[in-house]
Amino acid sequence: MSTLRVPQPIPPVSDDCEQLRKAFAGWGTNEGLIISILAHRNAHQRKLIRETYAQTYGEDLLKALDKELTSDFEAYHSLYKKSLEEDVAHHTTGDYRKLLLPLVSSYRYEGDEVNMTLAKTEAKLLHEKISKKAYNDDDLIRILATRSRAQINATLNHYKDEFGKDINKDLKADPKDEFLALLRATVKCLIRPERYFEKIVRLAINRRGTDEGALTRVVATRAEIDLKIIGDEYQRRNSVPLERAIVKDTTGDYEKMLLALLGQDDA
Repeated sequence: MSTLRVPQPIPPVSDDCEQLRKAFAGWGTNEGLIISILAHRNAHQRKLIRETYAQTYGEDLLKALDKELTSDFEAYHSLYKKSLEEDVAHHTTGDYRKLLLPLVSSYRYEGDEVNMTLAKTEAKLLHEKISKKAYNDDDLIRILATRSRAQINATLNHYKDEFGKDINKDLKADPKDEFLALLRATVKCLIRPERYFEKIVRLAINRRGTDEGALTRVVATRAEIDLKIIGDEYQRRNSVPLERAIVKDTTGDYEKMLLALLGQDDA
């Protein structure tokens, strides 16, 4: 479930751009006004705002934010990342790119229908490839990158029933192998994404000095998807609401932006 709260009716894009321009004007930047807009628009709406702002004022909105905001810029920047496919293609190579690029770009059926015959076949195929240490095999990556969550769960349940181990235990053949670690993280994220992202948030907050990069990435990228479920998992795991943990661990406009994305402001 999403935590993003978009106002109804949505203001015209031109109005949003005008308000952002006003927020940048004068001696002090109006961070509250910026948050009230950008933390309450979905990705498509923010894209339109950026395009219209550039057309109207001849300046990239992201650069304007960078210039006007002296700290905690990453929370804003995360809302205006390049497409995930572009980032992955640019920053990865070899087996990492081979796995990550289809994971972020392939169509994945989101329904609950499961083909048990396929699950058994692909469980056997996964075990065969892992037994041969063919971790970068095309079929292995295709299964992880394209099968629905329900289908993946059925396949991995059959894998455990048939071969006596969770697949991630078999993917620990070399604990120091970073590609195997990535495969294990992929499996965890596909099976129970709320647990995977809760752990990232928990570690980001509990360390000495907040890992703002990790915290921001989860909140900013999951707000439109399942941040409510991640927050519920965080409270179940830690007996503290996520928003309270963020208030305790962050300050200023950075805190306000995160809370807005969590749906915990008055907009």
